[in-house]
Amino acid sequence: MFKTSHLARLAIACASALGAVSANAQNASYPVRPIRFIVPFPPGGSTDIYARILGPRLADAIKQQVVIDNRPGAGGALGADLAAKAAPDGYTIWLGQTNNLAIGPAMRTKNSYDPIRDFSPITLLMRAPQVLVINAGSPINSIKDLIAAAKAKPGTLTFASAGIGSSGHITGELFNQMAGVKMTHVPYKGATPAMIDLRGGRVTYLPTSLASAAQFVKNGTIRAIATTGTTRARLMPDVPTVIEAGVPGFEVDSWHGMLAPAKVPREIIARLNREIVALLDRPEVREALLSEGGDITPGTPDQFAAFLKTEVAKWAKVIKEAGITAE
Repeated sequence: MFKTSHLARLAIACASALGAVSANAQNASYPVRPIRFIVPFPPGGSTDIYARILGPRLADAIKQQVVIDNRPGAGGALGADLAAKAAPDGYTIWLGQTNNLAIGPAMRTKNSYDPIRDFSPITLLMRAPQVLVINAGSPINSIKDLIAAAKAKPGTLTFASAGIGSSGHITGELFNQMAGVKMTHVPYKGATPAMIDLRGGRVTYLPTSLASAAQFVKNGTIRAIATTGTTRARLMPDVPTVIEAGVPGFEVDSWHGMLAPAKVPREIIARLNREIVALLDRPEVREALLSEGGDITPGTPDQFAAFLKTEVAKWAKVIKEAGITAE
């Protein structure tokens, strides 16, 4: 006869096997109820627009409702924290981006979530370079001119941004570090007042999104001197990159990606990845997303995880060297 300990071990093994079978069955039938899609910004911005393009189509593909849940606040950190604390069952997904995954956490001394530990990456969605723009009447015509002027008068030239810790702010600090110059940051309460002062000639240059600059470049009130990707921007093919213009290795993209809470079963992450990547290949989805100014850049969960680690490390270094902290 079996000893009691042998019977106990056998019972545990059987229970474990049954649990695994049950979990696999649940994963195979996923999804069986609506999915919450957290958008950590208010309606109307790029992040919300991407979600509203993808959400209804994902619902059609998986035959379940996808409920968009806008949770703005703290530069996207409130929505990210909510997603981090959600059950790891595949019924909460969220749309993260540069600021709430790479920049914001590096600026804060205390964080309620860890961008690497607390999430399961699904796929990168979009990457969009920024553009460095100057007033149309400025004597500066190129990156080389900008660097020369900054070195001639250290600390007197300025760059504007939409606020402390914004993408434009961090881009300007990275440019200072990599070009070996010192230009003074002038933060504004949003991109619109920053652009107004640039057009008025009150700041030297502004790192900003292609979409926000395009109309002013087109009407001649500002000039684009460089874009920040590794290749020329689709919306401004005649404008050189910062790398081309003489700063090797300079690269800044604003990006968006789909994630879930950590520890969601890999089978579910793989299913979501397949469905979303397939959506990104549909002509009407591509047309809608590309109109926002970025490039569609899907990949595997592992590729997104590796990219996220690189971005977190990169911006942590820039922020530490610049001495930037959240207010």
